[in-house]
Amino acid sequence: MRIIESTNRRAVEALFAKKEAADRLFERKVAAIVEKVRTGGDRALLKFARQFDSLSQPIEVSREEMEAEAAKLPVDVRLAIRNAAKNIARVAARQIPKHFDVQVVPGVQVEQRVEPLESVGCYVPGGRFPLPSSVLMTAVPARVAGVRDIIAVCPRPEGSVMAAALEAGVTKLFRVGGAHAVAALAYGTESIPRVDKIVGPGNKWVAEAKAQVTKDCAIDFYAGPTEIVVVAASGDPRWVAADLIAQAEHDPEARSVFITWKKGFATRVSKVVDRIAKGRDIVTKSLAAHGAIVIAKDADEAMTLSNRFAPEHLVVESDALINRPIVAGAVFVGPHTAQAAGDYATGSNHVLPTAGAARFRGGLSAADFVRVMAVQRLTADGLARLAPTIVPLATAEGLRAHAESIKVRL
Repeated sequence: MRIIESTNRRAVEALFAKKEAADRLFERKVAAIVEKVRTGGDRALLKFARQFDSLSQPIEVSREEMEAEAAKLPVDVRLAIRNAAKNIARVAARQIPKHFDVQVVPGVQVEQRVEPLESVGCYVPGGRFPLPSSVLMTAVPARVAGVRDIIAVCPRPEGSVMAAALEAGVTKLFRVGGAHAVAALAYGTESIPRVDKIVGPGNKWVAEAKAQVTKDCAIDFYAGPTEIVVVAASGDPRWVAADLIAQAEHDPEARSVFITWKKGFATRVSKVVDRIAKGRDIVTKSLAAHGAIVIAKDADEAMTLSNRFAPEHLVVESDALINRPIVAGAVFVGPHTAQAAGDYATGSNHVLPTAGAARFRGGLSAADFVRVMAVQRLTADGLARLAPTIVPLATAEGLRAHAESIKVRL
């Protein structure tokens, strides 16, 4: 694994720079798929599903099939799915914004009302491996938030995905993926109902389609290739290497970065990474293209560099490193807090912002599945108390009708 000094500004900038350049031809291809599904409904959706997903079975997975396939799983897998769902639900229950009533001044009451979305779409990737954890991370918080209809799409839902869908409370599961699945969720077809919001990770076709439908349907966020930054100066180099490699195995575009201020430790980690990665094609490609060890001058510069990257996952050796403002999608503190634990079992969500989006938001949570609205109530006395604030401001803005709507009531 290559080692670069933080003083090598060009190399550091290249490492942290966004890799995705605008590809107008690709964007047009996705737009064409989205538009055909929007206007053509099931006819277009099924055509794309047969072409891209090799669909040969009914597009909707029946509950009976889900139960039958789930029953074939090893007992330990079913138990793991159940336990993971419980942990996710336990955390999600604390994430929902709270209802409150506040008296601003006598006669002026503001209520915060929190209501669940009616329906959501959960995208579940179906690439090299089945991902039941993605079902749990998207559907369980929605269920906890009180969403009535939870629609999941997956191009190749295997038994573990079906078991997770049952455990998470998925209402309907469809065998469809890609940009056409996103379009179906955003606009609705004869088979797939339109949803209020689409969440979940996916490949570049999914990410681009989600970006394109945002004017008509809410999404969680744009998700690019997965990322990890590890910041440490001591510990077992095998553990650091294991976290870097675990992230790199997701995708050749995944980013794995280790920042340290100890050159000797950097060298030991690099040797372990090279030894373990040998023969693993995806890992090797990922680390060669997007992986590096950065030598910072001290802990402060290490964390400054990490914040600039705003990583999806940040692993730090101790709490001392985060006794400052930090920017990351999710943080893992201490040698035993393996990032993979958050992927499956801690209850914290693994659907996280990438490509610098951690600068302005955290991971998916139950709060993403509710509407928060203000309900206001004024008495005559309350309105009179506010009039000296409202009327001058409305007049200053030139909105005389606004001012008159207050005066007429006094």
